[in-house]
Amino acid sequence: MNATAIILAAGEGTRMKSNHAKVSHKILGKPMIQWVVDATIQAGCERVIVVVGSHADEVRSILDQAYAQSSVQIETVEQAERLGTGHAVRVALGACNVTSGPVVVLNGDLPLIQAETVRMFAQTVADGKLAATVLTMTPPDPFGYGRIELDADGVIARIIEQKDCTPQQAEELLECNAGCYAFDGALLSRHIGDVTCNNAQGEYYLPDMLEILKSAGHAVGIYHCEDYRDGLGVNSRAQLAQLTAIARDRINNQLMAQGVTFIDPAQAWIGPDATIGRDTVVWPQTHLIGSTHVGEDCQLGPNTRLTNVVAGDRCSLDETVGIDAVIENDVTCGPRCYLRPGTHLLDRAHVGTHVEIKKSTIGEGSKVPHLSYIGDTTMGAGVNIGAGSITCNYDGKNKHATTIGDRTFIGSDTMMVAPVNIGSDAITGAGGTITKDVPDGALAIERTDQRIIEGYTELRRARL
Repeated sequence: MNATAIILAAGEGTRMKSNHAKVSHKILGKPMIQWVVDATIQAGCERVIVVVGSHADEVRSILDQAYAQSSVQIETVEQAERLGTGHAVRVALGACNVTSGPVVVLNGDLPLIQAETVRMFAQTVADGKLAATVLTMTPPDPFGYGRIELDADGVIARIIEQKDCTPQQAEELLECNAGCYAFDGALLSRHIGDVTCNNAQGEYYLPDMLEILKSAGHAVGIYHCEDYRDGLGVNSRAQLAQLTAIARDRINNQLMAQGVTFIDPAQAWIGPDATIGRDTVVWPQTHLIGSTHVGEDCQLGPNTRLTNVVAGDRCSLDETVGIDAVIENDVTCGPRCYLRPGTHLLDRAHVGTHVEIKKSTIGEGSKVPHLSYIGDTTMGAGVNIGAGSITCNYDGKNKHATTIGDRTFIGSDTMMVAPVNIGSDAITGAGGTITKDVPDGALAIERTDQRIIEGYTELRRARL
C-alpha cells in the first residue's frame, strides 16, 4: 500500500499541565506518539511524516531513538507557526513532496488506534471513488465530539461541533468525528492551498477540505470504526489514565486468549511490545515494559517490574525489578531483588531476597541467596554466595572485575575487592576481605584473632 501517514504532533497540549510534549506522555511505558507511528507502520504505510512544533526536539529525540533501525523511515517536519491543522498538513505536503497515493492524517494523541483501522481507512480513498473520508465512531458518551450529519445518500452533509449543536442534534446525531482524515493525495495536494483562515481564530482548519473537495465535484464519505476506542484521544491527565486502562485491558484479554493466566487482570500492566508464553501466571502489580519477553510456565510477581528483560521458561520472578537483563530457564528470583543492566542469569540460577546484581553473569545452578551485591562479576556453575557478601568493584574512579570459578563456596560476609580472581572448588571463610587471587581448591581466610575482655560490660556501664 503506497499510503502516506501524516501524524499531527505539534500541539501545545495545555490541558496536560506539563513541561513536556503531550505526545511524549506514556501509555504502558511507551510514548503516545510511538503507538500511533507503530500503527501506521504495521498498517503498511510506506511513508510516515510526523509534524512537530511544541517541544519539537523532545519529540524528534523520541522518534530517533525508537526508529533508528526501522525499515520505514520516520520523517519529521516542523510547523514553526502553529496556524491550525490545515496549515500543518500543507507544511508536511510541501516539505516532503507528497503528491499522490492515499494520505491518512492522524492525531499524535490517538494511542488506541489499531493498525487494521489505519489500513482500512487508507483503502477508502485508494480506488479513486472518494476524494476524502472522515474517521467516525459512536462512543457511549458523545459529548465534546463534533457530530456527523449525513444526507439521504449517506454522504456527509456537514460536521457540527459540540458547541454549535442544538439539543435535538446533540441527542440524535450520535456519529462522531474522531478528527482523522483520509485523502486522495493528488487532490489533497492540489486543493490544500484553498483552505483559508477566515474564522475567529485566524487558523487553517483541515475539515474545511471536505467542503472544498465537494465544491470541486468530488465525493467524500465516512469510515466508521467498529471499536469506538480507536478514536479516543488524550487531552488531560484523566484521559491519559482512562486510555491506559483501556490499553491494559485490550492487551491482557489478548494474552488470556493465548493461554496466559492473570490473577487479577486489572492489576497487571503489560506493554504493547511485551510477550508472555502460555501457562505463565501473572500476579497482581506486575509491570512488563518495553521489549520484555517471558517464556512459558513462569510465575511473574506479585510486585514485579521488568523492563527490556528476556526470560526463559519455568522461571519464578517474585518481587523482582529487572532492567536490560537476560534470564534463562528454571531461574528463581526474589522476593525483593534487583537485576540491573547487563545481568545474565543462566539456567537454574537463584537470586534471593535483597540481592542486587549488576553487569554480571551468574552461572548454571549458582546461588546468591540473600543480602548481597554482585557487580562486574563472571561466576561459574554451582557457586554459592553466603549472606551479606559483596564484590567491591568500584575504587572511586574505575570499575573492576571479579571472577569466581565453578563450585566455589563464598562464606557469609565476604568482601571480594576487585580486581580479583577466585578459582574453582575454592572456599572463603566467613567475614573475610579477599584482596588476592585464590587458587583452585584453596581455602582463603582473612580475619584477626578473636579477643575476649572479661567484665567489659560492667566497665562500660561505669564509664557511662
